[in-house]
Amino acid sequence: MKRFAKVVVGLPVEGPFDYSIPDELVDFAAIGKRVWVPFKTRELVGYIVGLSDKTVLKQTRPIHSIIDEEPILDKELLELTKWISQYYFCSWGEAIQAVIPGGLKKGKSNIKQRKPSAIGQFKPTRDLKPTVQQDRALRAICNDLNTNTHHVYLLHGITGSGKTEVYLQAIGSALAQGRSSIVLVPEISLTPQAVERFKSRFQEEVAILHSRLTAGERFTEWKKIKEQKARIVVGARSAIFAPLKNIGLIVVDEEHENTYKQQDIPRYHARDVAIYRAKLSKAVVILGSATPSLESYYKAEKNIYKLARLTERIKEKDLPKVEIIDMKNEYNLKKFSIFSKILEENVRDILERGLQAILFLNRRGFSTYMHCKKCGFVLKCKNCSTTLTYHFCDKKLICHWCNYKIAPPHMCPECKSAHINYFGMGTEKVESEMHRLFLDTKIERMDTDTTRKRGSHEKILKDFQKGKIQLLIGTQMIAKGLDYPKVALVGVVSADTALHIPDFRSDERTFSLLTQVAGRAGRGHVQGKVIVQTYTPKHYCIAAASRHDYAEFYKKEILQRKSLKLPPFTHIICITVKGRNHDKTSKEASNFASLLRSVVAKAKSINKKIHITGPAPAIIPRLKMHYRWNVFIRAKDVKDARFYLKQTLKQCPRYSGVRLTIDVDPT
Repeated sequence: MKRFAKVVVGLPVEGPFDYSIPDELVDFAAIGKRVWVPFKTRELVGYIVGLSDKTVLKQTRPIHSIIDEEPILDKELLELTKWISQYYFCSWGEAIQAVIPGGLKKGKSNIKQRKPSAIGQFKPTRDLKPTVQQDRALRAICNDLNTNTHHVYLLHGITGSGKTEVYLQAIGSALAQGRSSIVLVPEISLTPQAVERFKSRFQEEVAILHSRLTAGERFTEWKKIKEQKARIVVGARSAIFAPLKNIGLIVVDEEHENTYKQQDIPRYHARDVAIYRAKLSKAVVILGSATPSLESYYKAEKNIYKLARLTERIKEKDLPKVEIIDMKNEYNLKKFSIFSKILEENVRDILERGLQAILFLNRRGFSTYMHCKKCGFVLKCKNCSTTLTYHFCDKKLICHWCNYKIAPPHMCPECKSAHINYFGMGTEKVESEMHRLFLDTKIERMDTDTTRKRGSHEKILKDFQKGKIQLLIGTQMIAKGLDYPKVALVGVVSADTALHIPDFRSDERTFSLLTQVAGRAGRGHVQGKVIVQTYTPKHYCIAAASRHDYAEFYKKEILQRKSLKLPPFTHIICITVKGRNHDKTSKEASNFASLLRSVVAKAKSINKKIHITGPAPAIIPRLKMHYRWNVFIRAKDVKDARFYLKQTLKQCPRYSGVRLTIDVDPT
């Protein structure tokens, strides 16, 4: 009889811990159930991950009670969370906490359920006749589904080439075999349109999981999935943990997106978790993108992934024509505007023809900073080493990191002059200027400021779809996935916003964003056009994006990555040392880096394969009143890097007021 339970808790502590099972609970204890356990001086929710008839401990504390009648975690999810804890440097309990709905983490046995609000009346759709390229991809995928063979497919399809139809028909094939599917989308804003497409095809078989659902809505969907009342799950990052049985297919749409990376513990990447979960289930993975991540395309080149290409738009529609505007020339004009003359004329022409346009700028707010022309003073956040952004609607200067707010000063706080003014621009300013130019036009802005209210994403997109909005202005949330046939023009107000950030992925992100947002134009019967405003028109990522040429971009970018020993040629682990005291934090970062170098140096056979950089101040050195220093490990084999980091952490003393965070494969 199993009289001891191995239990993990949702704290950053190594486990599992052995607890004795009282006689009256022995028959109810099972792996995957939640329990109440004493932990130091508290009572916590724990998760049974093992049962045994003996323990090496001389004395154990007893489980207080068992919460669940049936296990909430099956063997597959337990194995998945264990892998997450080992790969991403968190406890097993913390990984499990990421898998289950919020209310269950608090030990609740009954959560009030609430049905998610309907997104529309769904008109049933049928499979479309696949193109030659779609059919070729589907034959390979369906063959693997039929033989229970795990493969990862990189579906590299230009915008408008019908990647979604491949997903739908592959899911239909899995469903016909009695197997379930998960579809991940990168942005909450894409979820309504994704849900509409999948529910139109599969009706009540579809469940939704994303962070905009209330606790009750999320639990209702989770329970529906667990009870096998839905076999298709569509959602954002965390939907990869849906409690599905017999998974046959996992789709990661727009697989290149950095929103798939979780920024809090556990810092997992949903794409990599999807691949590991599919491996456990012998399922097929489809990674879809018009602009694949360099890591994924490199693996496809090396035949680690299978590459399927869709090089033509559906119904032989042409890709939109792209015109690059050099804003240096515009700046020399007497009446300089944030819009070039060509962009303004094209917007006017589109609106007069009763069509729609999208303006893209990946920066929110009205002005990006306040600056004194006399003394050079720039207003910064008191908690973070970042500038404050002016928001016209709030009439406030706001920090986009910690939400610190102040009223804009009328004179310079430093020299007391009146020469202080607003500089830079965000989506709010673009909206204001467009209202000034086109008084009678229905204009809407879509960014995190305008979509905080529940249902706001759906309302804006529905109004745009119905033609109630003629001009949509937004950040990256409008750059991908949206498919509206009347959009004939896309204007990129500034292509340079992410280009010069000190991040080795900045060129890749710029190329992806430009290509993706350009792909919103010309998806109907009207020829699309894209106008890109930039101060660096000859930069290779902008030039390649203007030609929709991923191969050209990849060829140049991969050479740089190789010469600098950056991903995909190495793995990176970022260790951030943070604390409120600058000198203490800096000192401890130096001590940690020295200890890490010492540990690696002792392993003579491996030390040439591991590169340690730092400590160096983080890109934002002070964030939310904490100073931050980074130490980076680069290694070809991530197992080596994790091993020596673990050895260092065991020897590293714990300092009061200073803590470490570890991010494996940071984005």
